[in-house]
Amino acid sequence: MESMQALPHFGGKLMSAQVSTLLMRELKSGIFSNCKKLPSEMELANMLGVSRTVIRDSLSDIEREGFIERVRGIGTVINRSVVNMTHRLDLKLEYSDLIREGGHIPHTDLLHVSLVSASEHIAAALGIKSGATLIKCDKRILANNIPVIYSSDYLSAEMFSGIELHEINWSEPIFDILERCCGLTVATDVTEITPVIGPAEIRRMLNCSNENALLKMEERSYSRPTHPVLYSISYYTEFFNFKILRKKF
Repeated sequence: MESMQALPHFGGKLMSAQVSTLLMRELKSGIFSNCKKLPSEMELANMLGVSRTVIRDSLSDIEREGFIERVRGIGTVINRSVVNMTHRLDLKLEYSDLIREGGHIPHTDLLHVSLVSASEHIAAALGIKSGATLIKCDKRILANNIPVIYSSDYLSAEMFSGIELHEINWSEPIFDILERCCGLTVATDVTEITPVIGPAEIRRMLNCSNENALLKMEERSYSRPTHPVLYSISYYTEFFNFKILRKKF
């Protein structure tokens, strides 16, 4: 393995999720970007100032996602073809991450936040009563100056009780808003994907030509333990070339 600079040292204990994020950044564009293998668990623990348990948990996370493979007698091998994949549909990524990993800068415009009544369909998805008050956030997302997504997010207004909605920056990723304002971290996301023509108004906002289809994603997001916190409908243009990693074992 080629010589490496020390990773940035963080005092105290890091959670495995934070270490996983750091390791992935180093795998993609940092000190491990030209490596075939990662250092040992002990070396990584010393470099980051964390326990081997945290490192082991972090490596397990990124191994499940196919980025590395731990082989007895060989070590932790980096799957470079998977690390270099962009627009993976099987990973829980916010739209901003998808756009950035493609080398573009995400922007939001046509933002509109309103209070609406929950239809029976959305109420069932969120586990609330039909007619309950929802916050609906509509926005268009651009990659640089190209419109690529139009999304509508629905959240129970009860989760934001006591919070002034106009003080929230709704252009931020909705997962970040949930975590900061409600203390809720999305753990799982179930998405139904359908190719559609889509509503004419949304096609106009996304500058779709007549021959282009849209990819409709209807999502239900859950915090632990299996508590529904978000219902979304998004329309993605052909700007995205989605990929899925399938593992046999």
